[in-house]
Amino acid sequence: MNSCARRLYRTIAIFAVLGIAVSSVSLDHHFRKSKTSFCDFGQSFNCDIVNRSEYSTVAGVPVALIGILGYAALLAFATFYRAKAETPLILVAASLAGLGFALYLTYVEKFILATWCILCLSSLMLIFIISVLSLLLVRQLKQPEAA
Repeated sequence: MNSCARRLYRTIAIFAVLGIAVSSVSLDHHFRKSKTSFCDFGQSFNCDIVNRSEYSTVAGVPVALIGILGYAALLAFATFYRAKAETPLILVAASLAGLGFALYLTYVEKFILATWCILCLSSLMLIFIISVLSLLLVRQLKQPEAA
């Protein structure tokens, strides 16, 4: 594995750790009973509205917990399983699936809830970056190494 691929894996891992952190804060806000002022900037930006809406769970599982598990899986593939030949494609597939889910949630924020969550938008940015890095990783590893 060349040094560029190693840097890409390391950068993906760093962004996955950031994703775990953002999702963990979001999960904390999901379960809080009282209103918080963490992300309350009126009706347009309010994490409480988003994190406690009917769209904040999938089959009873908080979306933020799904995020934590997804980012943890990306972290595991970018670190412990990076030597496996199929890992770059798994990273692409998983990150693009996460990006698709994040875009759906962004649609819900914009057109259904009519309010934004800074944590959700941060997670969207992180999974977008991981997706781009994963695509670059696949491209990098397909190139023949210079002799």
